[in-house]
Amino acid sequence: MKKLQDMKPKLLKSEAEYNEALERIEVLQDAKVGTLEGDELELLALLIENYEEEHFSLPEPDPIDVIQYYIEQRGLKAKDLVGIIGDKALVSKILNRERKLNLRMVRSLHNKLQIPFKALIAEY
Repeated sequence: MKKLQDMKPKLLKSEAEYNEALERIEVLQDAKVGTLEGDELELLALLIENYEEEHFSLPEPDPIDVIQYYIEQRGLKAKDLVGIIGDKALVSKILNRERKLNLRMVRSLHNKLQIPFKALIAEY
């Protein structure tokens, strides 16, 4: 890929341009902030990020998978959700995807387990 001073910055529109930008980043990876090379590195990083979001984006996680991940990471069990989202039967229905989370449950999970709101309100 050409150096910044030799090119007009533009969006990456092909895999070839994306790969060229990745190769150029490898060359510039130690560039100092505030230098021409540092500016080029920053611009290429943004262009690459934009291309990756457009072409390699991951789907939003399922809220139930997120809840299960959070309780597993904290060494909790499903029974520990009793009182946070409801009684034992309701917890079971939620985790088995027989019922959807409501706003009260989302708030409680966010407040008590620090699960981000965005992760809990995705469609499932």
